[in-house]
Amino acid sequence: MAELTIRVLELLAQKDGEISSEEMAQQLNEDHQRVIGAIKSLQGVGEDLLQVKQVTSTRWMLTEEGTEITRCGSHEYRVLQMVKAGYQHKEQIEKTFAYGDVGLKKALAQKWIEYDKSAGGNALRVTATGMEAAVDQLCLVLRRLETGDGAESLSKHGKKNFEKAVLDCKKRGLVDKRDVAVFLVSKGTKFSTSVSKAEADLTVEMLTKDGWKEKKFKEYNFDALGVAPSGGYYHPLMKVRSEFRQIFLEMGFVEMPTNNFVESSFWNFDALFVPQQHPARDVQDTFFVSDPAETTQFPEKYLAEVRKVHTEGGYGSTGYNVPFDMKETQKNILRTHTTAVSAQMLYRLAQQKIFQPAKYFSIDRVFRNENLDATHLAEFHQIEGVVADYDLSLGHLIGILYAFFQKLGIQKLRFKPAYNPYTEPSMEIFSYHEGLKKWVEVGNSGVFRPEMLLPMGLPENVVVIAWGLSLERPTMIKYAVDNIRDLVGHKVDLEMVQSNPICRLDK
Repeated sequence: MAELTIRVLELLAQKDGEISSEEMAQQLNEDHQRVIGAIKSLQGVGEDLLQVKQVTSTRWMLTEEGTEITRCGSHEYRVLQMVKAGYQHKEQIEKTFAYGDVGLKKALAQKWIEYDKSAGGNALRVTATGMEAAVDQLCLVLRRLETGDGAESLSKHGKKNFEKAVLDCKKRGLVDKRDVAVFLVSKGTKFSTSVSKAEADLTVEMLTKDGWKEKKFKEYNFDALGVAPSGGYYHPLMKVRSEFRQIFLEMGFVEMPTNNFVESSFWNFDALFVPQQHPARDVQDTFFVSDPAETTQFPEKYLAEVRKVHTEGGYGSTGYNVPFDMKETQKNILRTHTTAVSAQMLYRLAQQKIFQPAKYFSIDRVFRNENLDATHLAEFHQIEGVVADYDLSLGHLIGILYAFFQKLGIQKLRFKPAYNPYTEPSMEIFSYHEGLKKWVEVGNSGVFRPEMLLPMGLPENVVVIAWGLSLERPTMIKYAVDNIRDLVGHKVDLEMVQSNPICRLDK
């Protein structure tokens, strides 16, 4: 390219006035696009070196097939010459070049050749018309277009025939109209045939050796916008999460702070009346934190009440009647459910002088030591709703569950008795899946036990109802994802994240 820019400048030095980039390409025997590239490169050296104007015109341009005709002749004329040379059979001609079949049909249509009926109808021969066809007119038309001569130098009758021939070429796919950019170039006020490329960057070497004093630098374009940053995209989980969050807010719930992934075993298990011998507290089900491994900061009075209800019972309960190990209580873990946060929110609620009914919700990550498969990961999102008020019952829980799931577009619900250490009664929630044609579990629910609430200091007639479900399962159903590892993790297809629409539940 550097050599071509010098040749462009030398050619321009010999000219007065403007010269087009196409004319330059012809005189330099170079491709037009390479000449344009050289002109643009020279423009970057300085604004006063060249004066350049760009004009765009619509022209007939040859296709790949049309270009081949300008080099080898039209397909039909080549077939005519082959028959003249002794080719007598269709198969011979079609095997000779790629457009043999087209050329054969066109030559027959123009009656340059015909099948010799006296020889059985299989052999080809040249007709009298073909003998007179001494000039390949189609090739001449395409060459005239290729060189840009057009029909300007032709007579009125010649122009009419030329334009008709060009339209025939278009029908055959030999030419098409395209917008062609041409540069009109003339000398600038500081034109020179010897130029040095302007520097774009100031380097350390230039500064240390004062080389910058002898360099010419490009002017900064402060109006340049730069590369537009690509926009961010919500992950499908976040799209569904936003919809669930909006439903809770519409129902008057307040979002709980769930930014602590690490909890003590006290808030995650003990405060929820989960026995210290429960299998969920084994390393096979829970991730334990090694540093710091323990927590020693607890509400002392509340801790004493929790220890008492576990070991001796109270509030109408016999407890578990087993020793309470403080080392087990102090262990730090990755929370296994967001109910650990619910326990802390209810404890804060109990410390108020006058109890105020409350509705809380959370949607955040929890961690369990699960075996990974198509439907399970070691971390997932839990959606939880909690209502605390006077004299609530199982009927209130069922009613609010119907209201909540109706906003999700789920009408058909069933409830099945279940067991949870911290809720009694407890219910698994089932919904009828129209696609699977069966009932599937969609969540869990229950009424928090007095052994959990009364040690906090809540009034005896305050009842807390709660329910929870996964965020991943409805997201997989909504976006037709079969494998959870395609939704979360290093195998996620980023194009899937960008292309999936926002979540709109059928409320």
